[in-house]
Amino acid sequence: MGRNLADWAREKGVRYFMISYTDLFGAQRAKLVPASAIPDMQTEGAGFAGFATWLDLTPAHPDLMAIPDPEAAIQLPWKKEVAWVPARATMEGALVAQAPRNVLERLVEEAAADGLRIMTGVEPEFFLLNAEGTAASDSFDSAEKPCYDQQAVMRRYDVISEICDHMLELGWEPYQNDHEDAIGQFEMNWKYDDALATADKHSFFKFMVKSVAEKHGFRATFMPKPFEGITGSGCHAHVSGWSPDGATNAFADGRAELGLSDKGRAFLGGIMRHAKALAAITNPTVNSYKRINAPRTASGATWAPNTVTWTGNNRTHMVRVPGPGRFELRLPDGAANPYLLQAVVIAAGLDGVRTSADPGKRSDLDMYAEGHKAKGAPRLPLNLLDALREYERDRTLAAMMGADFSAAYVKLKTQEWLSYTAHFSRWERENTMDV
Repeated sequence: MGRNLADWAREKGVRYFMISYTDLFGAQRAKLVPASAIPDMQTEGAGFAGFATWLDLTPAHPDLMAIPDPEAAIQLPWKKEVAWVPARATMEGALVAQAPRNVLERLVEEAAADGLRIMTGVEPEFFLLNAEGTAASDSFDSAEKPCYDQQAVMRRYDVISEICDHMLELGWEPYQNDHEDAIGQFEMNWKYDDALATADKHSFFKFMVKSVAEKHGFRATFMPKPFEGITGSGCHAHVSGWSPDGATNAFADGRAELGLSDKGRAFLGGIMRHAKALAAITNPTVNSYKRINAPRTASGATWAPNTVTWTGNNRTHMVRVPGPGRFELRLPDGAANPYLLQAVVIAAGLDGVRTSADPGKRSDLDMYAEGHKAKGAPRLPLNLLDALREYERDRTLAAMMGADFSAAYVKLKTQEWLSYTAHFSRWERENTMDV
């Protein structure tokens, strides 16, 4: 029998639960529930009007009932009387198929049925801005090459160390924090875990970073490209596949090229095969394509791919294999939905394993300086609309992600694109006034 949240609340001194789900656009939705009411909520769920969030529902739909996953509950380190608990979205007793966490849980189960336990880690980058969100929070943070700047990271020690202390307390095993390649930008890393656990932690991490930043009078953003001319925020994903008991890395083979087994190569082959469609999920906003199609930044490199290539330990490609038995997908950005990011990696990779997909020959070029020599390498989408069209064309990936989810996601994201194109920009006025 799973954790009883009422007993757990008494033991931990929790007075309130935030029963939370993440919608299609990655927005976190929650109800604050007193601990005295949690027994009923654990059984029946907290009620939401799904249409009021980014799900493809109408006002006429029945209540969306968010049933908390008790094993995933996290006590807020900065406000211990509150616990955050991710929930399974249901409606009239059935799982809501389009809900992102449900999509991921189903794909984790599919992988397990195929004998694979997918383990992942993420490297979320974010900006610490002033309260208005108009500039970096640190006016002295202005170096041409700011990456790993020790003075800059220490000027924000109070924020970064507080977040890291919270992760240590939660047992996430964080292992490094740094100032990243753009002014005001940081990255924090913690140990890899099962894909669902990583997604829950990733979701909570975004909530935690924003909360701690606000406490210190700043604003944190995971927006892919908040400022022109400097590096955007990625969210690199490290992926490995294990035996069901977690004892054996199924992607590792010391005798194979780069230490990647046949199964690992096939999983990677699925990623390469579906890469252009993958972008609709891993790079889900209009702004995302200002990162992956950016010109060279002030620091000298965007650190973002724009072609579908893979390599060894070389950061200029979409996928790198930095060591035996795992690979790093460098395509995702800070806007990626934590649950859909994991789900689409598993979906593409499983298709690769099931079809023995060939990732093709690796490239060892410096793609930033010699990308023009990568003959035949497909280009990633130039904008969100192109990505959505690639996703619709990729019927295999869309089916793996689920028909209900895919239809809802493409519909709402297409509406977002149309909203963007209806906006009149300053650029239009400056460049077409005299035609």
